[in-house]
Amino acid sequence: MSEAAVRIVDLHKSFGDLEVLKGIDFEVQLGEVVCIIGPSGSGKSTLLRCVNRLEEPTAGQIFIEGEDITHPDCWVDDVRRNIGMVFQRFNLFPHLTAIENLMVAQRKVLNRSKDEAEKVAMANLERVGLVDKAHEYPINLSGGQQQRVAIARALSMEPDMMLFDEATSALDPELVGEVLSVMRQLAEEGMTMLVVTHEIGFAKGVADRVVFMDEGIVMEEGPPSQVLVDPREPRTREFLRAVLEEGI
Repeated sequence: MSEAAVRIVDLHKSFGDLEVLKGIDFEVQLGEVVCIIGPSGSGKSTLLRCVNRLEEPTAGQIFIEGEDITHPDCWVDDVRRNIGMVFQRFNLFPHLTAIENLMVAQRKVLNRSKDEAEKVAMANLERVGLVDKAHEYPINLSGGQQQRVAIARALSMEPDMMLFDEATSALDPELVGEVLSVMRQLAEEGMTMLVVTHEIGFAKGVADRVVFMDEGIVMEEGPPSQVLVDPREPRTREFLRAVLEEGI
């Protein structure tokens, strides 16, 4: 059996006296799309940030393709190089055009030539449907377009997996679909994806597995047909009912 893309073992994270993650265990297989759902404050984003070592775990282990990235000898920059991350906020450099935003890390981190970085950037802008916006500055792009540029930027580093932290929550409702469409396309291409989302329809249609978190623990996990349609746990049912009522 091949090594899991991500294996999380008894992961804890505290901020002072506040314990946000209380012993998380689960795996993500290569090529698998796992959506993490749950109420605000349940620890979803903190979990994702620990996987990318943007937050330092308090205890426990995280293995990326078999390598313990929580080990003191692990070189964090090498870990991050292979993991693309897309945040709630787009975090584009406002003084750079779309294509320049895609080229910066390629040149500085991967030491690519200007021509090579530009070629990769254009290919990824095409992938997200934004070749015609290559020379526009972020201020001239809609929120949905900026988030698609952010996805293309992450893809330009040729990561082994992608992490999405509420990638659509800062967008106007009419712009959400264009970003989810790009994420669906990545899933169809076989990209390993760990997605924190409140888009239940996306999770139902795209995820191989859904993880429901609450109060810092995994309450329930399984295929979307089970967790989202016929959940075992009363807390999961309560959460989904609230989400459904909110969407009405």
